[in-house]
Amino acid sequence: MKGSRTAALLSGLTAAVALTACGVPPSGVIEAGAPASGMFSPTAAPPSTPATVSFFFLRDGDLTPYPRRIDDAGDIEAVVHKLFEGPAGKETATATTELPRLTDAPRVVVADGILFVQLPGKTAPLSRRAMLQLTCTVNHVEADGGTARRSAMSGNLHVLGDGWTVTQSDQACPVLPPSQEQPEALTPEPSD
Repeated sequence: MKGSRTAALLSGLTAAVALTACGVPPSGVIEAGAPASGMFSPTAAPPSTPATVSFFFLRDGDLTPYPRRIDDAGDIEAVVHKLFEGPAGKETATATTELPRLTDAPRVVVADGILFVQLPGKTAPLSRRAMLQLTCTVNHVEADGGTARRSAMSGNLHVLGDGWTVTQSDQACPVLPPSQEQPEALTPEPSD
């Protein structure tokens, strides 16, 4: 054991001597400007700013928007995840949902201008009202300038499950009057 330590020490010393004798003269500190700062990846998402999203739930069986202020409103996948979590805060007093409680998060993909939502596991096909909740929520995120711009989307939503697919057009979604977006009607996003 003692011989292997000595050999390692000699090997390291030999490498250090070889590196210092490579002909590079020593120098002092070389000024090269300010240190790097503010670097970012061009593919990184910009920081999100809180915005209002109309989450569509059911009130007495009717499709009803529930404005909610959230941090990641431009991220359609995050909005879909929150919608599947169901009504929150003050919404629970009047809102219900036909969307199922999921064990895993749904996968959201935009391909060729079409929005696809892949539900996990053996989720049963969604009812028409559940499809409208999802389609109208996504439709209003897009209309307000979400990551999937309205001009790039077909207006149809495709939800896929294990052995089934349901498609819903946004034609049945209500047009919200500006009063739906008033701050006093907002439900704050629940904290985790």
